[in-house]
Amino acid sequence: MSLQPLFFEPVFKERIWGGEQLKSFGYELPSAQTGECWAFAAHSNGQSIVKNGEFKGLSLGELWENQRQLFGNIEGDRFPLLTKILDAAQDLSVQVHPDDEYGLKHEGDLGKTECWYIIDCEEGAEIIYGHTAQTREELAAMIHEGKWDELLTKVPVKPGDFFFVPSGTVHAIGAGIVILETQQNSDTTYRVYDYDRRDNEGNLRELHIEQSIAVTTVPAVQPEIEPVVGTTRDMKVTTFVESDYFTVHKWELEGSAKLGQNHSFELVSVISGSGSLIKGEATYTFEKGDHFLLPSGFGEFDLSGNAELIVSHL
Repeated sequence: MSLQPLFFEPVFKERIWGGEQLKSFGYELPSAQTGECWAFAAHSNGQSIVKNGEFKGLSLGELWENQRQLFGNIEGDRFPLLTKILDAAQDLSVQVHPDDEYGLKHEGDLGKTECWYIIDCEEGAEIIYGHTAQTREELAAMIHEGKWDELLTKVPVKPGDFFFVPSGTVHAIGAGIVILETQQNSDTTYRVYDYDRRDNEGNLRELHIEQSIAVTTVPAVQPEIEPVVGTTRDMKVTTFVESDYFTVHKWELEGSAKLGQNHSFELVSVISGSGSLIKGEATYTFEKGDHFLLPSGFGEFDLSGNAELIVSHL
């Protein structure tokens, strides 16, 4: 078997807060309220599908189950990561995710530590990132009294910003933001507040107040993120985070670069531009909106073109 990059067809999710910005990645959207592109997904709520090569038509979950050599034969009962692109046409609900212990015990799903790369945003856009409560009792009181302006910490954002969002962090993506999210393979979310928004049937959306109070980190902790920047020929490599769950880089290609895949696997999302990956006699082209997996043992390869890519691995 000759190893090749595996390109994936994403899964799209309609959301009450979604829009049509994902069209700019070349996607055909299911509706004008498309909130999420699940680019690399092997979850019961969504599976991305291989578009090329001998595994064409198989889901990422099927590869994980039956072709574990592609992932370096690492152990685990589920593929560890989930990569999304989100279009927040409106504010997302204020939410918090549990850690693995709480998530598995109460939801039968992993907890969720995640991170965000701001691809694009409107002028003045902001996120909610943390809270002001100093004790769990104060947190509960402020939530029950609806003191949202006092409780929630807002942070302005601009394209190129990066945020690490560990489980237990109160957070929300604000309106007018397009982000790439790398996260644990989990779909467990507790809503703290949703602006009294109603769904298409006119019902208030479900909140998870007691779970949120239980899993929120108090007092809030702002993770120290210090990106590390290096270069390889014509490519700038920024390492944003190296956590217990994932490492995330940005590759800024302006010309050519020689690289080696030396992890159990790498997930590559093209967020702008286009280029080619050359391995031996084979050339694979990529463009904005493409997502490809470099399997274990892929080895050395060359890149050429002008593109920005977000890359994650364990």
